[in-house]
Amino acid sequence: MSSADLGDGTYRNPVLNADWSDPDLIRVGDDFYLTASSFGRAPGLPLLHSRDLVNWTLVGHALPRLEPAREFRTPRHDCGVWAPSLRHHDDRFWIFWGDPDQGVFQVNAPEIRGPWTQPHLVKEGRGLIDPCPLWDEDTGEAYLVHAWARSRSGIKNRLTGHRMRPDATGLLDEGKVVVDADRIPGWFTLEGPKLYQHDGWFWILAPAGGVETGWQGAFRSRGFFGPYEERIVLEQGGTDVNGPHQGGWVRTPAGEDWFAHFQARGAYGRVVHLQPMKWGADGWPVIGDEGTPVGVHRKPDLPRQPLSAPATDDDFPGGRFGRQWSWTANPQDGWATQHSGDGLRLTCVRTADAHDLRKLPNVLTQRLPGAAATVEVELRLDSEEPGARAGLAVLGDAFSWIGLQRGTDGSVHLVHRFAESVATGAPPTPSGQWGTERDAAHSRLAPGGRARLWIEIGAGARCRFSYDVGDGRRPSGPVFAATPWRWVGALIGLVALAPVGGGHAGAATFTRFRSIASSSAPATAPVSASSSA
Repeated sequence: MSSADLGDGTYRNPVLNADWSDPDLIRVGDDFYLTASSFGRAPGLPLLHSRDLVNWTLVGHALPRLEPAREFRTPRHDCGVWAPSLRHHDDRFWIFWGDPDQGVFQVNAPEIRGPWTQPHLVKEGRGLIDPCPLWDEDTGEAYLVHAWARSRSGIKNRLTGHRMRPDATGLLDEGKVVVDADRIPGWFTLEGPKLYQHDGWFWILAPAGGVETGWQGAFRSRGFFGPYEERIVLEQGGTDVNGPHQGGWVRTPAGEDWFAHFQARGAYGRVVHLQPMKWGADGWPVIGDEGTPVGVHRKPDLPRQPLSAPATDDDFPGGRFGRQWSWTANPQDGWATQHSGDGLRLTCVRTADAHDLRKLPNVLTQRLPGAAATVEVELRLDSEEPGARAGLAVLGDAFSWIGLQRGTDGSVHLVHRFAESVATGAPPTPSGQWGTERDAAHSRLAPGGRARLWIEIGAGARCRFSYDVGDGRRPSGPVFAATPWRWVGALIGLVALAPVGGGHAGAATFTRFRSIASSSAPATAPVSASSSA
């Protein structure tokens, strides 16, 4: 991923051009920190750092494994960690999030890199999402506000507030609806609240209208429990930034105000924009260019920083993979083996679901680039097991992968396969199953069990696959259009598998992973309607 910093004192949105969904950010001293939804992937709760709000690096994760662990042994792509809130209080960092099937959790740490506590369940219940705490430094009281997922609770379009124990171990009341958007004409799917105090008011910054088509609202009240008055403070207007909303407000040491939010972009997920913010003469926030998103803008008045962006490339030194990678479920020991040389050695995990990557927990993934790019990796299939396979994938509700497979005669072939979306409504295959894996191209011999693999990602998240098995680069199969899951963008994945059986199935080695940005304009994806959570 390339930096959004244009090098002339300006930046171009999005500042994080990949699926950093539901961002929240804070400032501590001269440092800015951001976290985002990680859903069912592990590790979760990514932690990003910046000194200028434009150049960001990924410095770690706050959640090594998802809890309860038994629920995340297999992929639950759209579940898990939803819309976290990041805060700093009492010399500690705090992250609250809602698991729509479990309740509201929190973790905390003395430093952003940890050590982070084990997840603590603050409020149990289905449909509790998007929590945000606030500690009133004047009174010593603590509060929590959260939204609701209709799919689990039957409730939507309202925000519930609680008094909270100052140590955040639990709540002190049953809760009260502080904003009922059913009473606000034209408002629907109110969610994602962020809670602040400013100028003698309690403020809730919360989006409504749905992730693809909505807007950013602001609510204010003299007391936490209301009544609140509302205003729309950011909407698409005449720009191409659909549904601009759900994020966080931060103030620089110089007193400038900024707002980071997401834009839903189909298979690319929810990319992050940075908007200037000011307080109007009437005391309400004004975000962007008088309420509409900016494309290119002056950078924040902060010391100049080196160009940076979250890492994508990886040489896998000593067999270790970088922070940009995550598994599609809680990992098990032995999936990746450290060793003395470079290269990622993935065990060919034996599984009955080898023909459906969507069901596998042992796919090592990173975010699909939000701009035109070419992803490449080198692969060697070391396993001698007949049927063992390994490759490079684009993984979403539909998937396609290219890689190597060991035949029953010991030879290795280049294979390219795909499966259609289970949500397309297409007729089932002759086997009666939806989205069954099929060949995208004829296999061909791969001498030495080695291949170099490429995926070119262009406009509309259309992916073109190619390979080299020793006689030059060749295209493979038709163009594949990447698809998201319901709330999660598509992923790039590395995987190694073997048929069910006994004993160790061997491994595959990946080397020199690269994600090279194209010089073409940023890729775009069509926006489709989606129902509320």
